[in-house]
Amino acid sequence: MTRRAYDNSRRAEQARLTRRRVLEAARELLIERGPAAVTMRDVAGRAEVSAETVYKTFGTKAALIKDVYDVTLAGDDEPIPMIDRPEIQAVFAASGGRDKLARYAHAARRIAERTAPLLVRLLAGAHGGDPDLAEFRRTTNAERMAGAGGIVRHLAGTGGLRDGLDPARATDIVWTLIAPEVYELLVGERGWTPDEYESWLARALADAIAG
Repeated sequence: MTRRAYDNSRRAEQARLTRRRVLEAARELLIERGPAAVTMRDVAGRAEVSAETVYKTFGTKAALIKDVYDVTLAGDDEPIPMIDRPEIQAVFAASGGRDKLARYAHAARRIAERTAPLLVRLLAGAHGGDPDLAEFRRTTNAERMAGAGGIVRHLAGTGGLRDGLDPARATDIVWTLIAPEVYELLVGERGWTPDEYESWLARALADAIAG
């Protein structure tokens, strides 16, 4: 490796570590205070970097929040699409519609455990009228709809979808059952354990759409 290549690699790694530190600081502050009470300078202070670095890396607070959510959703900052991650690949590898949906429920449970503390704060801001957070809610709802559509298409293609069930209606059902609001109501409000939530979700999905 040449000196220039080494220096470039080192700078890239430092930038990645800085970005990771900023994202973690932002996630902590958003959960602690709620998005309305967090500024880019607050995040910079918690991450021990300059505000200029935060702005240069993320541009806007809305973009920073979305990146925090995306990393929390995935569980890390590796550039691996959700569909290629082990939890989702396990769905595709399973045999039979009910087994696939049980594995899908497990993936949904793990995602909810990671994202729920953050989403409670962000969705409250969206309902409170913040336009950026309202747009965030529309975006994440659309992303969840895309994921729900993917599992429905997979079930339809492998014979696991109930005969006569409209795929669009099945997608709506999945989209609703895996909504973070449902997890928060059952686990956060009603005191269900994550295991109980996962078992219920697997049964609810199977009873609603499996062939």
